[in-house]
Amino acid sequence: MKPEDTFGYAVNALIQQPRRAGLSLLGVVIGVVAVIFLTALGEGARLYVTEQFQTLGTDVIVVIPGKTETTGMMPGFTGTPNDLTLDDAEALLRRIPEAILIAPISMGNDTVSYQNKSRQVVVLGSTPAFFELRGIPIARGSGLPEGDIDRGANVAVLGKETAEELFAEENPVGKSIRIGEWRIRVIGVNGPRGTHLGQNLDLVTIVPVATGMRMFNRTSLFRIMIELRPGSDIEAVKEKIEAVILDRHNEVDVTCMTPDAVIESLSAIVGTLTLVLVGIAAISLSVAGIGIMNVMLVAVSERRAEIGLLKAIGATHRQVLLVFLMESLLISTTGALVGLGIGFATIHVVTWMYPAMPAEAPIWAVFSVLALSVVAGVFFGVLPARRAMRLDPIIALSSKG
Repeated sequence: MKPEDTFGYAVNALIQQPRRAGLSLLGVVIGVVAVIFLTALGEGARLYVTEQFQTLGTDVIVVIPGKTETTGMMPGFTGTPNDLTLDDAEALLRRIPEAILIAPISMGNDTVSYQNKSRQVVVLGSTPAFFELRGIPIARGSGLPEGDIDRGANVAVLGKETAEELFAEENPVGKSIRIGEWRIRVIGVNGPRGTHLGQNLDLVTIVPVATGMRMFNRTSLFRIMIELRPGSDIEAVKEKIEAVILDRHNEVDVTCMTPDAVIESLSAIVGTLTLVLVGIAAISLSVAGIGIMNVMLVAVSERRAEIGLLKAIGATHRQVLLVFLMESLLISTTGALVGLGIGFATIHVVTWMYPAMPAEAPIWAVFSVLALSVVAGVFFGVLPARRAMRLDPIIALSSKG
């Protein structure tokens, strides 16, 4: 029996049992789709995080109140012995020669209203440096005014979407709005910026940092963002920042976070979660392989007379073994290819519905799932194939199955 004859015979046998072959194939398809889709989500999450933090640039340090032991991780697990104040921000600007921009940031949530329209927004307090650090353009009016950061005026720059919702076609610049109980004059409107680091900058309202702290009765800053001169030694600057804080607070009670450190840490976390998800999905693929084995064992029992006839006309043990291995391999390989097609189609639909998530299946996952499917087909097909090979042709021909 030539290889092409073995292949044709196996295909014909599967066609004659479409329901049984189809159910076995379905199990493989589900396993493959699970592997491809879950790895694509994991890779998409990693790419999204990387892209978001890379927009900050590599020469940025974010100083956060509270000390955490693991650099690069999101802080906030320990207490904050001292406030991170505007005086701290000014001291860092004076004493860190590598710093070219420093933007202290306060944050709160409140209702912004104009006449009979209102909406809940994030109110950010900062300085003109914040617009440059975050790449926020000004579409109308002006940004926050320069001046002493300790004396904030009652002015605001609206996000693009907030301005459109409150003012429609009317020019907001020069109009008075209310943020909670505060009467604020609009001096500018942001250009489109979109969502960045989980924050929709088109919806925020930005006020001077001192004003923002008074609005929400805050004594501590939320963050201090520092942009360094290109080529600065990040680790050396972090040590200088900690020295300044130690001098002012008598302890290093802040965390210095860099985009690269966050990317590295979150990529490691996402990578671990992706491997766990792949492991779970691989288990489902193994279960599908067991289903193939059970189907092939039943097929051997039902086709005893057929096997006996094959041996009677001269088929060797090896040829009978290859016939049933080929059937098992065809089910697993076809299921893998169909699963890949459905998996990629599902990913395409998800990215179309949620364009912010750049989900894409990594190449290693595609080749791994193909290899795993082939191995599963061969591994779980060996037992039924060996059972068929060992059948005595005389006993098999006398069988009524």
